[in-house]
Amino acid sequence: MTKQLTFKNLPHKTIERLSQYRRALLLCLSNGKTHIFSHEIAKIQHITSVQVRRDLMLIGYSGTLRKGYNIEELINLIGNIIDSEEGINVAIVGMGNLGRALINYFTGKRHKLEIVAGFDTNPDKIGNRFSGVECYSITELNKIIKQKDIKVGIITVPADQTTETAKTLVKAGIKGILNYTPKPIDVPDDVYLEEYDMITTLEKVAFYVKMSDE
Repeated sequence: MTKQLTFKNLPHKTIERLSQYRRALLLCLSNGKTHIFSHEIAKIQHITSVQVRRDLMLIGYSGTLRKGYNIEELINLIGNIIDSEEGINVAIVGMGNLGRALINYFTGKRHKLEIVAGFDTNPDKIGNRFSGVECYSITELNKIIKQKDIKVGIITVPADQTTETAKTLVKAGIKGILNYTPKPIDVPDDVYLEEYDMITTLEKVAFYVKMSDE
């Protein structure tokens, strides 16, 4: 059962988990499963069933004691909350190994969230297509961002280029940035920023491995 709610103020972590739930539910649906219980979702996501139920209560969805949650209904509801009706276009700045890997991994995964352009300074990459995405010169960024109505930028440039890249994206009208470099950046209040430092994440994993061996 669903009800109309305002989702704008959902906690950031809840949004993250909803995305993860949808990915797991899509796999379950492809395997022929039609219903699922909170403890099953919790096991897949390595969290508690209480957390799952709390998240789904926040979006106004509840299952039944006998069958649990209707998977297709829940997938559609999460999509209505997370996805933009018109779709959102994304650009990657920095077409090195990481940038190309992200394009290759993400292409075709979400029909309302699409990487439509890449940017680089390397003339050997400019004008080429990578997994169907054209690489443009960084000097064309402002024009292409507006031309393709791009709202989200992913930064995968060398660390010393991060700050200037972020400034260029903001100036071009980007409203969301995912920073994959180890250098933190500042953005205006009306630009949403996520920073993912793979080195820190790896060190965190290594720390817990070390602790488990002691």
